[in-house]
Parts: sequence; structure tokens; C-alpha cells
Amino acid sequence: MGQVIAVTSGKGGTGKTTLCAAVATCLAAEGCRVLCIDVDLGLRNLDISLGMAELAPISFADVLAGRYGLRDATPHPEIPGLYLLTSPVADLGDRISFQDFGRMLQSARERFDYIMIDSPAGIGNGFRFATLFADRVILVATPDPASLRDAARTAEQLEQMGRDNVKLVVNRVTPSLFRHLRWTVDDVMDEVGVPLLGIIPSDENVVLAAAANTPLICRTDRGAALGYLHLARRLQGRKVPLLRI
Repeated sequence: MGQVIAVTSGKGGTGKTTLCAAVATCLAAEGCRVLCIDVDLGLRNLDISLGMAELAPISFADVLAGRYGLRDATPHPEIPGLYLLTSPVADLGDRISFQDFGRMLQSARERFDYIMIDSPAGIGNGFRFATLFADRVILVATPDPASLRDAARTAEQLEQMGRDNVKLVVNRVTPSLFRHLRWTVDDVMDEVGVPLLGIIPSDENVVLAAAANTPLICRTDRGAALGYLHLARRLQGRKVPLLRI
């Protein structure tokens, strides 16, 4: 039975979508069957980070409406085992049933090893769709005070929803910033209040890969790409040391 993993953040601009796409591609590259679902209603961008911007993937709303099945999810053109259901262009949050979405995820668990859900920032409908049925939640933050405060509030909301398998990823880390702020990774975990899953360094290849419409791991195996690979392996239960920044 597959796992549903929601990737969320307290505020925009943390690199959440990039992380969701990169971890999904790493899992698929390691032989897993992976379905990505973009639930950022009306503001979809997961296809760009996956290198699928030039395709026309169907939306999860089309599956819920019965026009397509999970077998019709759009396959990645380069990475076998990786599939995408995008978000509908319009925000249909009030017209999408949570119960129907949950049933779709249950069916997806039977077809895929991992279902990676890209949640919008904040705690609106998209956030609830992403996290309500998730087996695990990855909370993404950058090492700045505003992002960490918003991540802590999001962690509190997840706790109130009964989501107890929440892990933190600190994204876009630079050694100079930590030195300037006089922070450690332990300080960041204390600020947010959830255990650490991983640290991802700041890396210009993330932007360059998106601009070239190619997955990050198809461009490089260093920097952020290596950090995302470590995350994917930890999600599979493998022991991997924290990336040294």
C-alpha cells in the first residue's frame, strides 16, 4: 500500500514546489512508482518543476469528475514511473468534495508507491486537501524569522488536525546566513517545534533547471539535487546522514 506525502509551508517562496518535484523524481529514479498531485488550486506550478510544462496533463478534478481515471495520469517523458495530476486552472475548492478526494487517494495508494501532494502555502482549502488524508507531512521553511514563525503556526494547525507525522525541511540554506544569524539547525527545530527531515543548500541550478524545463536531477547530482536525494532515501526508511552545508 502506497504512502501519501503532503508537502506544505507556512508562507510562499520557501521552495516547496521545487522540493515536492525533486523528491518525487528522486523516488522514481530509484525505482518507485510515484504520482504527483498539484492541489495549489488556480495557481499550479508543479509541472514546471517536474519539467512537464510543455505537456497538457489532466487535472485531479477531471479524475474526480469521472472523465479520466488514475491510469490516465500524465507520465513523465524522461523518468519512468513518474506521473502527474495537475491542479484545475480555476479554483474549484468549494465544488470539490473532501470525501471524493480521499477516495481517489485511497485508490492511488493501490497503484503507486508514493503519492506526493504539492500543497499551497497557508491553511486554505488546498492545504486541507493536501494534508487531511496524508500519511506524512513535510513542512518546508527557509532559515529566516518570518518563514520560521509561519512554519510554527502551520505545525500547530497540523497538530490540531491530528497530523502527528510531520517533519521539517530547512530549504535554501547558506553557511554565511547561519553564521550571520548565529543560528544552528537545533535552533531552527526549536523555533518550529517539529523534528528535522533534512537540510537543502541554496543552489542556482534549481532556477536554471526550471528555466530549461528539465528536472533538477537531470541537470546535476550535486548541491540541492543531492540534498533531495537524501530526503527521498530517508522517506524510504534508509539511514542517510544530514547533508553538510
